[in-house]
Amino acid sequence: TRIGINGFGRIGRNVLRALLERDTKLEVVAVNDLTEPATLARLLAFDSTAGRLGRPVTVDGDTLVVDGQRIKV
Repeated sequence: TRIGINGFGRIGRNVLRALLERDTKLEVVAVNDLTEPATLARLLAFDSTAGRLGRPVTVDGDTLVVDGQRIKV
């Protein structure tokens, strides 16, 4: 099932982290947030509470690429 996350603040980022850590049939394909994708990528990769994500996070235009998975912003 393909889903989107509305808001990529603390809770939205933690939802994505939880989905990445579990073997789930949910695929995050979009994130709705006003922040620049480069800032979102950094916040996801380096969380002051949860620590480092441990997976590569890059930006390709308006798309986050998390461990090869493309997520439209």
